[in-house]
Amino acid sequence: MHRKERKQARRKGKRQTRRFSAPPQLEPGALTDLELMRAIQAEDPDALSQLYDRYNGILKALILRVIHNEAEADDLLQEIFMEIWNQAKNFSAEKGKPLGWMVTLARRRAIDGLRKKQAYARAEERLQNEVEQQPDAWVHNATEEEIVLGDTRVLIRKVINGLPPAQQQAIDLAFFRGMSQREIAAKTNTPLGTVKTRLELGLKKIYDGLKELKDEL
Repeated sequence: MHRKERKQARRKGKRQTRRFSAPPQLEPGALTDLELMRAIQAEDPDALSQLYDRYNGILKALILRVIHNEAEADDLLQEIFMEIWNQAKNFSAEKGKPLGWMVTLARRRAIDGLRKKQAYARAEERLQNEVEQQPDAWVHNATEEEIVLGDTRVLIRKVINGLPPAQQQAIDLAFFRGMSQREIAAKTNTPLGTVKTRLELGLKKIYDGLKELKDEL
């Protein structure tokens, strides 16, 4: 790339950054952010809709810098605006502007979402390894009875059978039938966020249960 082209690219990048980060210009007669927040505190859904139209682009851009996934960013954006609705009573104009409060909330939720995604990915990998592999030491050093008792598949199934039915179903569809979270949500007619929560809770219980069972062997 020539020097002139690099300069043009940098200028374009700066313009895009400004477009995402600069608050929009309000039309004459439009409610201010503070007025919209007070209306949301009074449980006016139209105020939330106006706030969404005004700032969804800025907040999604912020989320994408953390999550780097368009579909997940869209899901998280919806959750964030629901949290804005539910937590509006905690907003105080004395502590800052509405946009600053929303940005802080969105950044925190995006970071939490990334941590959960990473933890889920690690848990998924460990579970697949547990299901598909059996340690060589068990095969070479254990008696036939100990192998049966210590077989990871037996332990996993024992723990899974102790999960609540909804979590059992989510785990079974995800790990034993290879379905994605969105496919599970569609098949079970369940919100995607609920599917994610069931999988996260189920995985935690499985690993806690496996640790306890292995300690007993």
